[in-house]
Amino acid sequence: MTTPPRRPPVAGALRYLAPALFGGVIIAAATMLACAPSSASGGMQPVLGAARPGQSVEQRELNGRLERDRVALVVLGARQADAAVSASGRWRIDEQGGRVSLVKGQGDEPWRVEQKNGLLRVAGDGGDATPWREGPFVARPSGDTFLRFGNRRYRGELVFTATDSGVMVVNRLPVEDYLRGVVPLELPARSPGDRAAIEAQAIAARSYTYIRVPSGVVEAPVRGFNLVATVQNQVYGGVDVEHPVVNAAIDGTAGLVIRYNGLLVDAPYYSSCGGKTAVPSEAWRGVKEEPYLQPVDDIDPRTGRPYCDISPRNHWQADFDEAQLQEIVRRALQTSGARDPRPAAVTAFSIPARGRSGRASSVVLRTERGDIAVSARDIRAVMRDARGAILHSTYFSVDRESRGRGHLTGLTLRGAGNGHGVGMCQWGAIGRARAGANAREILSHYYPGTVVGFAD
Repeated sequence: MTTPPRRPPVAGALRYLAPALFGGVIIAAATMLACAPSSASGGMQPVLGAARPGQSVEQRELNGRLERDRVALVVLGARQADAAVSASGRWRIDEQGGRVSLVKGQGDEPWRVEQKNGLLRVAGDGGDATPWREGPFVARPSGDTFLRFGNRRYRGELVFTATDSGVMVVNRLPVEDYLRGVVPLELPARSPGDRAAIEAQAIAARSYTYIRVPSGVVEAPVRGFNLVATVQNQVYGGVDVEHPVVNAAIDGTAGLVIRYNGLLVDAPYYSSCGGKTAVPSEAWRGVKEEPYLQPVDDIDPRTGRPYCDISPRNHWQADFDEAQLQEIVRRALQTSGARDPRPAAVTAFSIPARGRSGRASSVVLRTERGDIAVSARDIRAVMRDARGAILHSTYFSVDRESRGRGHLTGLTLRGAGNGHGVGMCQWGAIGRARAGANAREILSHYYPGTVVGFAD
C-alpha cells in the first residue's frame, strides 16, 4: 500500500454508511482493465422487464449487513466494451436498485454487461439480450453463492455503470468482508504464531479503509467508488485469496481502528523498514507531518538487528550500467518538466542530504549538461531498473562506482528496507509477533501515541 495519508475526520462524525448508493451515480473513468472469464454452458434466462419478486432470505441478510455495516465500494475494472459476469450458484442481475429484474441464473454460465451510448444491457452467448437501459445494473448472489468477475470470486454485490469509455465494475460489500480479500495480500503471514501481526495488519487496514469509506453518507462518491483494488489503495483479491487464519484475525478485531487524540488515524504501511521508519515528507510531497508518524527504531534488543531482517528483501543491491544511468537522467529531466529530457552521461552521483530516518532526501546527478537534483519523493521512480521496477527504498548508500572516458560507466547502490517506510513495517510486525508482542503493542510502536478502539 503506497498512497500517502489523508486528514482524518473527527471521531464524533463517524456514522454507518447508508446502503442506497446507486440511485443516481455520476461516474469518472478509472484506469484498470479486467479479464473476462471463460464461457460456460447456458442456463440463465433474461427476465425482460419483469417486476422484482420478493427478496430471498439470503438477500435480506445481505441487505441487512449492508445497512448495519460500513460499506466499501471497490472498483475492479473499467474502460471495457463489456464486462463478463457469472457466479458459483444462484444469482440475478437487477436494474436501478432492484426495481426491475433482468436475468436470473443457477450456475456459472457467463453473461455480459455491455455499454453503448451511455446505456447498458445484459447479453448472453446464445443471442439473448435485455433492452438497452440507463442502469446501473446490480448483480446479486443468493445463499452461499459468490459472484465471479475477471476470473475472481467476490462477496457482496457487483454494480455495473456506463462510463464514457465502457463499463465500470464496482464491488459493493461490507468493510469486514472487504478486509478478508485485503489482509492476505498485504501481509505475508499465515501461521497461527503470527496472529498478532495479522491482527495488527487488520486494524491498520481497517483504519486506512474507514478514512476512505465515510459513514453517514446517503449517496455514492461522485466518482462512484471509494477504493481501487491495487497498490494505489490496498491490494484486494476477493474470495480466492482468503485464508482461515487471516479471517479469524479479522473477526477477532472486528470494528477496531487506530486513534490519536480521539481522531481516526490514516495508517500507512509497507513491507520492511530496514531498521528505522520514516516521516511522511520523506516519501510524499505536499503532505502534513503527523505526530503519530515519526521515525522509530526497529531493532531487536536480543539480536541487535532489525525485527524485519526476516524479510527476504530487507537488504538489497541495485546495479546500473552506463545506458541505465543515462536513462535515469532522461527520467529525472522528464519528472522535473524539462522541455528537452534527453539522456546524458553522468559524471558524478551524490547524496547531499538525508532525512530524519537516514533516508536520502535527494540525489544529485552531475552531467555534461549540468547538475540534476532528484527529490526524495521521486528517487524510487526515477531510478528504475532495466525491467522497470522502482527502487526498493530511499534508505541506501553508494557502494561502488565505475568510471571511464570521464564519466560513470556503472553505479552500485546498497540499501535496506522495501517500501516507503512510513508507518507500520509489516515484516517488523511479524518479527515482533514472533518475539511475543501483541497487536496493540505492535501498533503503538509503529504509530506512537495512538490507541486501539472502536470506530462507531
